[in-house]
Parts: sequence; C-alpha cells; structure tokens
Amino acid sequence: MKVLITGGAGYIGTGLVSQLISMPAVESIVIYDNLSRDNYNFFLGGVLTEAHKLSFVEGDILDSRKLRKHLKGMDAVIHLAARVTTPFANIDSHFFEQVNHWGTAELVYALEESDVKRMIYVSSTSVYGRSKDLATEEKVPNPRTFYGISKLRGEEHVSRLFDKMETFIIRCGNVYGYNKSMRFDSVINRFVFDANYKGRITINGNGTQARAFIHVDTVSQMLANLTSATVAPGTYNLSTDNFQILELVDVLKIIYPQLEFIFVNQHLNLRGIKIQPNQDFLSKLGFTGHEDLEQQLRAFAVELPFGGLADSGKV
Repeated sequence: MKVLITGGAGYIGTGLVSQLISMPAVESIVIYDNLSRDNYNFFLGGVLTEAHKLSFVEGDILDSRKLRKHLKGMDAVIHLAARVTTPFANIDSHFFEQVNHWGTAELVYALEESDVKRMIYVSSTSVYGRSKDLATEEKVPNPRTFYGISKLRGEEHVSRLFDKMETFIIRCGNVYGYNKSMRFDSVINRFVFDANYKGRITINGNGTQARAFIHVDTVSQMLANLTSATVAPGTYNLSTDNFQILELVDVLKIIYPQLEFIFVNQHLNLRGIKIQPNQDFLSKLGFTGHEDLEQQLRAFAVELPFGGLADSGKV
C-alpha cells in the first residue's frame, strides 16, 4: 500500500508516520507539506526504522498540478493539511478559508481524476459549534467559528468522493500529548508547558467550558489502522474524553502542587462542546483504552527536558 499524507510533517503527521512506517502492508509514504508552520522538528531525531519507505515533497495543496503528479500510484490519502490556530479561531476568515476550504477542494478535484482507493479527511469536532449534550455524528453541524465553518465546507467537498472511493470524514477532538512536532497552542499542551516552566497557567473565561480530547498517540494509531481496517465509509467522531478546563487545572494541581493560575475575563461563559465517543468505531480500529489523564500528563512532564517535576525527579 502506498500512502500520501498532506500536512504530514505536522503534529499528528509526525505520530502517524511513526505508526505507518512500521506496518508491513505499507510499501511507501509520501509526506506532502508546505512547511508553513516551520515544522522542521519532523526531520530531527535520527534515522527512522524502515526509512527507505519515506519520502518528502515540499508542496502546497493549492498547487493542483503538483498534487496530481504525486497522487499517481497512491492507494490511500490522509488529508491533514489545515490552518489551525487555537484559541484565535475566529479572527480572519480568509486565513482559514484559503486552505481548509479551497485547499481541500483542490485536493478533491485531483482525487476525482485519480485511482486512489481510500481517502481519509481529518475534520474537527468544531463543526458542531456549541452543545450542552453529548454530540454524536447525528447532530446537525452548526459551526460558530471561521475555523469550524472552513472545516465543514471542506467536508462538503470531500463528501463528493463517497461514490468514487472509500471515503472517511473524521471529526477529531482536541489533540494533546508529547511528540517532537507538538503544537503549543493546544490547550493541554500549553497548560503543561506553562505549569512546568512558569509555575502559572492562564484560564480564559470561567473555566467551565468543556472540550472533546484525544491523545496524539491514539489518534495517530487510529488513523494508521484506518488505512486498511474493515470499516464502512462514512463520517465518524474521533475522541476519547471530555474535560472541562477546570478539571484539567485540578489534575495539574496534583502534579504541580505549587501551581498558580489566573483567570482572564472570568465573567465569560465560553463556548463548549462535548462529544459522545464512538466506541464501536474505536473498537474496530483497535482501541483498547488508555491511562487516565493524570498518568498521561505525568508522562508528558517526564518528556520535557528540564525544569519542574521533570527536573526535581518527583514525577
């Protein structure tokens, strides 16, 4: 099996490649990325096992000609390339539309002319907008941010492929956890970094807002398995937990007893969305459970090279 990953040098892509490259059924992996986030960490860390399977193409998904060239001979495409900026997801609509909407459209046009057999589009639970109840795939999307709107428009383009190839729209929760290409604008990652090195975290709003979450290792493994799993094409939620911001703070206070925290605009009750984990889908992809949040964040702290608990040996 030959796999092309758009945005493959990013946070999820780094974990995904480490999973795919060790799978015997995977013959080759093409990383198609424009490196717009200066995500050069992907290329560091020594020689990968089975590195001969891997190749890199510096390319933009808005470059239709280059896309078509590198789609030739591919069996599966995993579309990760996106503009993602947390928490400023509602600042500049053009910033998100250009890549998440029209970039996805260009990829779909190219796929319609290709012989690719399986397409996996990583969307976001942000397409649901706001909800007090646990949202399932049956909930009608109602995005409230420019980012969420752009991801939903991307979904609409991808849905045209359902009649042509095995197509999966994966609405992913907030990704967290350590890897060498990690994003520090993700809420849990930022909290752990600030707690470890600054001893203080900043909470926007009153902290009661909830989000759906999934560890980067879990989402990487699930997407890798989805390239060959026997699962009906369709739209699926991919998350394992829902946490309020204050719940995250409580766990961090256990790990870092001296932690300070401050509220910004504490009078605001910010938007929240909880997702019902799709246990059947997770099970078909081989998910058997994970450590609790405290264990995961302690493991995260150990990976940080100095300071805080990692430096004091208390983890």
